[in-house]
Amino acid sequence: MILPTGKLDSDLLKEIVLEKITYRSGDVRVRPGIGEDCAVLSFGEYDCVMSTDPITSAVSDIGRLSIHITCNDIASNGVQPLGIMLAVMLPEGTTDEDVDHIMSQAAETAEALSVEIIGGHTEITPAVRQPVIVSTALGKTPAEPSRSGDGVEPGDWIMMTKSAGLEGCGIIVADYEERLLAEKDAQGAPLFTPEEIARARSFLDQVSVVREGVTAGKIGAHGMHDITEGGILGAVWEMCQIAEAGAELWEERIPMEPETVKICRLFGLDPLRLISSGSMVIIVPPEKRERMLEAMAQAGVPAAVIGRVCPRADGIRLIT
Repeated sequence: MILPTGKLDSDLLKEIVLEKITYRSGDVRVRPGIGEDCAVLSFGEYDCVMSTDPITSAVSDIGRLSIHITCNDIASNGVQPLGIMLAVMLPEGTTDEDVDHIMSQAAETAEALSVEIIGGHTEITPAVRQPVIVSTALGKTPAEPSRSGDGVEPGDWIMMTKSAGLEGCGIIVADYEERLLAEKDAQGAPLFTPEEIARARSFLDQVSVVREGVTAGKIGAHGMHDITEGGILGAVWEMCQIAEAGAELWEERIPMEPETVKICRLFGLDPLRLISSGSMVIIVPPEKRERMLEAMAQAGVPAAVIGRVCPRADGIRLIT
């Protein structure tokens, strides 16, 4: 069977990847699973939280995204990222200026997040047609009973930071800016203004969720998940798989930028399924809802309550 482009289907991932992993170490506290972005290793009184991700799109911004995307996974555990390693694979024809651009982006982004680049690998290879970076981040935190998302319970509130489709919209503009500026409406007028394009591209400046992750970690949440492939709908579905729970989402309460809606309409995309790094799902117990909203406001992070966790038998529903 020839597989389609993209992440493996969840059932296939479980069958031909996860079920092949049979050895178990007593030092591993959180293992691979559907919806689990991080592994957790026990080091006595401390835990080491680790995550790895490939960056294969947005060539012009691949350096900074390679830092943000993996650090976001660590922050989804309520942990401040500490270090990151980068495996950089570049196509034949790459210049020293290209490498300089990528690493300057990565170094500036890591410094802004107080994360040290602690190693990696860089090579030119005919195995790739465009730059590919695999980043592995880690964080250190005092040991806690659970760092998985299995604490989610029916009645919990589903909260979302920022807005849907931030990263996806920014990537589209970065890769197709000239086409977007050339698009016309039915009357022949430009479909997008330069200001709209500039604002949409600036969404890539918001792809870090470290601030909200660390903030939510201090308050205490039943689960967190950065919104990547599959968008907000995919992120909630993955959390429900971990928690064996259902969910009800209210479409009208899911924040979306007007530029994202407009660009998705042009390309025939669903903004609720568009890759959305920069936004985080936070599952909040009822007694912490207002405290969490206040903490996000104080941290300067927009947040909205977009649904509730339900019993598994209720399924996962989007109320339109």
